Amino acid sequence: MALAPGSAPAATLAPNPAGSQRFLFPFILVTCVFFLWGMAHNLDSILIPHLKKACQLDNRQSTLVDTAVFLAYFLMAIPAGMLLKRVGYKNSIIIGLVTFAAGAFLFVPAAGARSYALFLTALFIIGCGLTTLETAANPYAAVLGSPEGATGRLNLAQAFNGLSAIIAPVVGTRLILSGKEYSAAQLAAMPEATRLAYLGHEAAAVKLPYITLGVVLLVVALLFYLVSLPEVRAAESEPSAGGGFFSVLRHRHLTWAVVTQFCYVGAQVCVTSFFIRMAKQGGGLDEKTAGYYLGLYGLLFTAGRFIGTALLKYVSSQRLLSIYAVIAIALCGVAVLGNGAYVIYALGGLGFFMSIMFPTIFSLGLAGLGDDTKPGSSWLVMSIVGGAAMPYLMGTVIDLQGDAIQAGYVVPLACFVVVLLFGLYGYRVKGRLV
Repeated sequence: MALAPGSAPAATLAPNPAGSQRFLFPFILVTCVFFLWGMAHNLDSILIPHLKKACQLDNRQSTLVDTAVFLAYFLMAIPAGMLLKRVGYKNSIIIGLVTFAAGAFLFVPAAGARSYALFLTALFIIGCGLTTLETAANPYAAVLGSPEGATGRLNLAQAFNGLSAIIAPVVGTRLILSGKEYSAAQLAAMPEATRLAYLGHEAAAVKLPYITLGVVLLVVALLFYLVSLPEVRAAESEPSAGGGFFSVLRHRHLTWAVVTQFCYVGAQVCVTSFFIRMAKQGGGLDEKTAGYYLGLYGLLFTAGRFIGTALLKYVSSQRLLSIYAVIAIALCGVAVLGNGAYVIYALGGLGFFMSIMFPTIFSLGLAGLGDDTKPGSSWLVMSIVGGAAMPYLMGTVIDLQGDAIQAGYVVPLACFVVVLLFGLYGYRVKGRLV
């Protein structure tokens, strides 16, 4: 996928003293964590076309990369919060980093055996580590300093997460993608030894990047272990969580937001997961060039987040969300029907106009919930399981259409229609359903 679509809700935390330099190095370490989990997410967009080739998969099977990661988010969201409450921020981050590293190292035997099942297991473990990290690191970054600077610190840390959307595709393209691809007929015509050597070489390309990533993760985990970090406790005056986990869905605008977030995250992951193959088939690019264009997509996504944040000072969030959704629908139409450079422009534009959707849907969904905010936030985080479901649907459409990648973009188009309806009607706070 491109950027990590969201994060677990932060607890209400006791503020720390302002102006203390002792928070600087801990904040730097936490910022490194933001960057590292962004690298993992953005390498998935390289892995999907690469493992499709190396493991000889159809489009639907290749999207199980997304399913493995986002299913882990869905299943681990509540356990990660329980772990955080039990062992604290520092230990949760260390556990998340080590789990993340274990998944990265598992890529080595998976590549050696060219086992897609083992790759998916590794990705699920990585997803469990990422969920634990996001649950702990987001609120921890917010409280490492003065309360009034919390938003600025979190935005700064998230900026490094965004930086990974630019760097990961470039690194992945250089180290993983070979640029060599053969049709099924060409592979069938090869001597078996030659064919197996080619496929084995393709699979082995992931070893060095993921070994390096795993080593870096363990080094950062060791630093967290060795460095004395301030632990943050929940404020004693913290209000109750409000209604039950399921009863909170009686808020109609929250239910709308959960469905919309499911569709939006699914659309974002669809766009990035099939970006390289789309740029090749619809835009006429070779594999390597398409990979580098994915980095440009990340740059546009990051720029869109900053520009969209500035625009929100002048335009209401629901109106800007609706405008961006209309443009995204139109760009998906171009992606489906266009060809050549127009397809590339459409993909880049989608990166820009998707950039503010996740946080905007999140905030509109929580508006007016009061004591139900915490369970509502949990539902919105868990709705990112759309990133597991929608790409699989898109891969199915593509396979049914004879490997026509462009036809698959009707799936994100439909998702953006849901986003538009939420921006026009669904966001309105209407109280509880009876």
